[in-house]
Amino acid sequence: MLIELDDEYQLRLEYETPRFLQSLFGHDEKILKYLERKAGVRIVTREGWITATGNKEGCNLVERIFEDLEGARRSGTEITEREFTTAVDFANGMGDSSGISDLVRVQLVGARGRKPVVARTTHQLEYLNAMLETEVVFGLGPAGTGKTYLAVAMGLHMLRKKEVQRVVLTRPAVEAGEALGFLPGDMRDKVAPYLRPLYDAIDDMLGFEDGQRRLEDGSIEIAPLAYMRGRTLSKSFVILDEAQNTTREQMFMALTRLGEGSRCVITGDGSQVDLKRQSDSGLLEAENALRGVQGVFFNHFDTSDVLRHPVVGRIIGAYEKHRDHS
Repeated sequence: MLIELDDEYQLRLEYETPRFLQSLFGHDEKILKYLERKAGVRIVTREGWITATGNKEGCNLVERIFEDLEGARRSGTEITEREFTTAVDFANGMGDSSGISDLVRVQLVGARGRKPVVARTTHQLEYLNAMLETEVVFGLGPAGTGKTYLAVAMGLHMLRKKEVQRVVLTRPAVEAGEALGFLPGDMRDKVAPYLRPLYDAIDDMLGFEDGQRRLEDGSIEIAPLAYMRGRTLSKSFVILDEAQNTTREQMFMALTRLGEGSRCVITGDGSQVDLKRQSDSGLLEAENALRGVQGVFFNHFDTSDVLRHPVVGRIIGAYEKHRDHS
């Protein structure tokens, strides 16, 4: 309820329990200071109600933000400081979505007892929607933006729903070079260090036991890119990770492995090419060759999508700025 005082306005919002209200700002009243600064209001919260006092525009902004937070919370989203500040930024015109409640509309089912995987930024939501709707999706951007994790989550989600029969995860082991044959163990042992991030994502999504079972029965396959040659992958969800380190020939080979009922997600960061010559990167060629092709979608992430420790985004931004001027 918004009421007019002598020279300002006051908004009062009430909720069924104090605990539910506190859940809308992560049970931490300190983060309300961020909203006070952005909206130019004074906020007071007691029991199951909260008030915002200031100009009319600021109070209306607070109301929109708490409507968004409430919608997300009732959809099962846990509101942390990041979700709260994201909701404030969206309502304040800094995001492309109407609010964080939109981000949780696509929910990917993980292991039993674990929370569904949802988008946490607008670029992530676009990425998830593209994987649902488009045959070939490129997820491009810096480390920590969820490119690989969300692709694995989508593949396992579709596998659980029987929309595909298997998930195939691959990446080039460019760092190994010809030394791969000198590493101890069988081929799986030899390539494990280069595929470790994919194993980690599976363990996180399915749990160790379910993940191992699916690896053993072949419904999840992890292999170096070289093992894809000569195959046709039907009814599969194929993920090509670290694609900036594919050669032109490898990228073309990977893209032409798709059979009936399959989808492919290619992830990479064009600024992190480990090949001897950057111009040899199959990812860079694909970006130029496939734009506008029906059934192919390019999703670009940036430093605002970095979900690791906040300092990681600042480090990436600083390096980009430095390299642009050097």
